[in-house]
Amino acid sequence: MKVLVAILGVMLVVVILRDAFETIVLPRRGTRKFRLTRIYFLSTWRPWVARARRMRQARQRENFLSYFGPLSLLGLLACWALLLIFGYALIYWPLGQKVAPGGGWSQFGLDMYLSGTTFFTLGIGDVVPRSPLARLLVVAESGLGFAFLALCIGYLPVIYQAFSRREMTISLMDARGGSPPTAGELLRRHTSCDGYEALLEVFRDWEKWSAELMESHLSYAVLCFYRSQHDNQSWLAAVCTMLDSCAFVMAEVEGTCQRQAELTFAVARHALVDLAAIFVGKPAQSSRDRLPPDALARMRAELRTAGFRLRGTDEAERKLADYRKLYEPFAQALADYLCFRVPDWLPPAKAVDNWQTTAWGRQPGFWHDEIDQEIEIQQAAALLREK
Repeated sequence: MKVLVAILGVMLVVVILRDAFETIVLPRRGTRKFRLTRIYFLSTWRPWVARARRMRQARQRENFLSYFGPLSLLGLLACWALLLIFGYALIYWPLGQKVAPGGGWSQFGLDMYLSGTTFFTLGIGDVVPRSPLARLLVVAESGLGFAFLALCIGYLPVIYQAFSRREMTISLMDARGGSPPTAGELLRRHTSCDGYEALLEVFRDWEKWSAELMESHLSYAVLCFYRSQHDNQSWLAAVCTMLDSCAFVMAEVEGTCQRQAELTFAVARHALVDLAAIFVGKPAQSSRDRLPPDALARMRAELRTAGFRLRGTDEAERKLADYRKLYEPFAQALADYLCFRVPDWLPPAKAVDNWQTTAWGRQPGFWHDEIDQEIEIQQAAALLREK
């Protein structure tokens, strides 16, 4: 019986160490279906979401969901520590021969106490192992505890640095694609005389951002639960906006950074599919069409007026639909699981960017009027130079 308990303790310690290694140290996502980290997030996220969906106010619901990422990370580290302490206590229990002042402690209680004080390197010394093997295990656990705490201390800054880099680029989307970001607004704001070059630069920057998003969020999947600073922004909305923009440029626009749009589309779609594989079993179909025919006609008309040369053919519309099928089901599946909203292709009426708002309410819409006037002036200047 004691031998089986010791073997069980060894197996528990090995499983926790492997799980922690794959989560913190290994620079790639684990492919095993049975992982304690995966079970932990599944068992905690679902009740958290169920509680959030019972909240009526959207802002309150979003604030509640934003707590899950940091709290779940701290809870995961605590679970690892407790299970390691419990595993070592199972190993100590068959060895016996411990000295402790006073009474009132069961043998396994002493084992848990010894394991806890050893793991956190407290060095109290009121419970002392007698056998050589027990002393060797105490030394090994103290070294493991020290290394575990050091890894945790180094792990948290890595998480928040990756989060900060992600959010910095998302914040840049505010003035470029609106709040919430949309492909129609992003393209419309890059139609001035130097707009095509600026759009090319945007696609290049977001190609790099998508690659970094894929690498960081596959290695540290908990980052997917971290929400953005503003309720109308998210990393998923940013990826979808960029995919929408690239798909429209590849299918509809003539002679405007086609190759860079293809490269950005490939990396962003790769990131979206790989991240969806972590959380969802299969793609999902949306209950609404994000770009119905009337919205597509409106988008074409607005971009033609802004200065884009569009194909506007049935073949272009078919190609656009084919591109959308490559990523929209994965985006919808992630949105359903993570409680995000997949953005529309066109902005809502009288939309106001986040940079135009204050803590005392939204500012009047003259900012948009100034932007539109500036775009019109630059377009007129470009036409005069051509003539």
